Parts: sequence; structure tokens; C-alpha cells
Amino acid sequence: MRPAIPRVLPLPADQWTAEQQALMAPFISSGTAWNVFKTLLRHPGLFKRWMPFATHVLAKQTLSLREREMLILRIGWLCRAPYEWTQHVQIGLRAGISEEEIERIADGPDAPGWSGHDAALLRAADELHRDCCICDATWQTLAQTCSTAQLMDVVFTVGQYNMVSMALNTLGVQIDDDLPRFRRTPA
Repeated sequence: MRPAIPRVLPLPADQWTAEQQALMAPFISSGTAWNVFKTLLRHPGLFKRWMPFATHVLAKQTLSLREREMLILRIGWLCRAPYEWTQHVQIGLRAGISEEEIERIADGPDAPGWSGHDAALLRAADELHRDCCICDATWQTLAQTCSTAQLMDVVFTVGQYNMVSMALNTLGVQIDDDLPRFRRTPA
């Protein structure tokens, strides 16, 4: 059962120190001062050190936006992380994933309609979640279309968002009120 109320409350702006204001400045200017960031702000040292890695995975890696979002959505679904899922449904839609594909991401790699590559991406997320390792067959399928750096980014994307999902679920981070809800959400 996920906490229905926050275990760690988002830190209100009127309580931010100068360091916390500096950490939040990019999110305020981009309109993304979401609950996840205001919650992590309660541990500024962690927040400051985590952000470079999170930025690599979200914005500077070698996978396409579509591939990245497919992986994030799948691990968010597998972790039963409603906050992660809800945020990344919107990002996935902007990255060109259709609503029908988002439905199929929840159904997994064996859902009809996936290309071999897309099914292998989703299967990689499933295997990393279940076994903490991508099996040889899935690795070989991905290696036909992915560079070594892309294969590594598959692993680190799933790992990053598995960790984030655990934190969001455990800390009880609540979905931001202004975020659109998708018809299907993990529970």
C-alpha cells in the first residue's frame, strides 16, 4: 500500500534557505517546481549530488526521447509508482508516444503491436526489475540496433527510475494537482 499522504512534505517556498532557492531556481524558471523536487529539497546535499546524474539520464543520454520514455514508463508501471507514471505519461506524449502505445507499455513487451526493438526495450526493463540483469537474448536483440553507450543507457535509465520510483512511493510524494491524469495508473 502506497502512502495516501506525504511521509515527507514538500518544503514550502517561504521556508527555503538561500541554498535551496538556488537549487530550485531552474525548476521555477521552467515551470517545473513539482512536488518531487520540493520534497527532495528537504535533503539539499542529496538533491545537489543526484541532479547531475538525473540530468544525464533525462536529457543528455544516447537513447532517443521515445526509447527513454518507454523505459521510464515501463519501470514506473512495474514499480507501481503513480507519481512517476503520471509525470512521464505527459513527457512520453510530448516525445511522440501515442496514447495507445502508453496503454501497451503498461501491458508489457508481449502485448501485440510492438516492433522487435521496442519489445526488447520493454523486456529489458522487466528483466532488470525482476532479475537485476538483462538476459543474453534481450541484450543481443538490442545490440542489433543500439551502440554500446545506448545499451549502457538502457541499464542506467531503468536503474535511475527504479530508484526514483522507490523514493517517490516510500516518501509519499503526491501527484501535483495541475498534472493531467491518464486513464490508467498503476496502483
